[in-house]
Amino acid sequence: MSRVTRIKHVLKEQEANEFDVPTENQTIVRVVASRGNNLHEVEPANEGDERFLVSMPVKFRKNVWIKRGDFVLVEPIEEGNKVKAEICRILTPEHIKVFEQEGVWPKRFTRKREHEDDLDEEGLVRNTNRQMVEEDDSSEEEDESADDSEEDERN
Repeated sequence: MSRVTRIKHVLKEQEANEFDVPTENQTIVRVVASRGNNLHEVEPANEGDERFLVSMPVKFRKNVWIKRGDFVLVEPIEEGNKVKAEICRILTPEHIKVFEQEGVWPKRFTRKREHEDDLDEEGLVRNTNRQMVEEDDSSEEEDESADDSEEDERN
């Protein structure tokens, strides 16, 4: 099978609408860092558990990429001391929505809107890179009266 055909098959499998709930031995984890050699450091959903390494299966290598903050579904492996699981599915935002509706999404990973009150009149999130200038009606009237007094002084 050529490389292009293999990539097509892997991507088609990933994009398939398989929203199966994780089984007993599968867990949802968040990718914290890439450690090289197709190993990724992940944090589990339980608060007390330590971070551990997971491996990328051969079928995903050079075909699918993951980055920090992505969520993956992993299955534990028995061999190896440092690498404790293998990635079986990379979760998309659609997977996350379905898992939240099913009630299997971990509470630690729920998305919290930190700036809910930062919505402007149109319902858009304010740009935090710019300084917000509040316009008051009283300040506009004062500016107009100051401009009028300056014009009177000139005349």
